[in-house]
Amino acid sequence: MLDFSWMAWTWPTVAFFLTIAALIAAMGVWEWASPGGAPRFGILRFQTTRGDRLFLSLLGSAFICLGWLWLTEVPLAYALGVCVLYAILVFRLV
Repeated sequence: MLDFSWMAWTWPTVAFFLTIAALIAAMGVWEWASPGGAPRFGILRFQTTRGDRLFLSLLGSAFICLGWLWLTEVPLAYALGVCVLYAILVFRLV
């Protein structure tokens, strides 16, 4: 079994970073399978590609989680649903 005590990592922290790595890998596979992903103008009125939208969704999700921790005592796991909804909206509208 893996021991992450040398960095004081917990399994949720490991899962978090593995999820980000998997998202980046999936984006690479998507780009390889369907090159280009024509840039488009969304509601923010600047040109974005799939990678830009992934970055915006990850960055926004980080702020959603920080705000969740700051504003509420509800477990952070519930913020995951908000982050997923946010990411879907970013990929559809931005």
